[in-house]
Amino acid sequence: MSNTNKATFAGGCFWCMVKPFDQWDGVHRVISGYTGGKLENPTYVEVKKGDTGHYEAVEITYDPAIISYETILDLFWKQIDPTDDGGQFQDRGDQYRAAIFYHDKEQQAIAETSKQELEKSGKFLKPIVTEILPAAVFYPAEDYHQDFYKKSAKEYEEDRAKSGRDEFIAEVWEK
Repeated sequence: MSNTNKATFAGGCFWCMVKPFDQWDGVHRVISGYTGGKLENPTYVEVKKGDTGHYEAVEITYDPAIISYETILDLFWKQIDPTDDGGQFQDRGDQYRAAIFYHDKEQQAIAETSKQELEKSGKFLKPIVTEILPAAVFYPAEDYHQDFYKKSAKEYEEDRAKSGRDEFIAEVWEK
């Protein structure tokens, strides 16, 4: 078995954050879950209320010999609005804020450099507010949330379509 690393990101609704990473060579697994909060073993219902301190997030297990953290981080930035500190797209509240959770000093340095480069790029008129935080305990979400884009494709597509995420990505990132 090859060596694997983990990358953890919050980018709004975790349903929309799985598919973009799941389809890359070297990515072994993408798990939807909760991190950064004060409640042990939170449930979706508890996190959705917005008072547990958790973010909806994805934990990515990848092979760094095949796909680099830099590539995964670049993909993350292109899934979010890094200037929005109130949630992401149609999903509002602290549990939907974007964040990078680093697992070691190397990831922290890469993430901070990447954020600085994005700030300097002039791509956004507003400040980049996505936080870079130490990884905390990650609690996998309930089974029905895992691989939601595969299990409930119609609901996933409908939710994503009304979110405004794809229009933002096309307008900002695909120019």
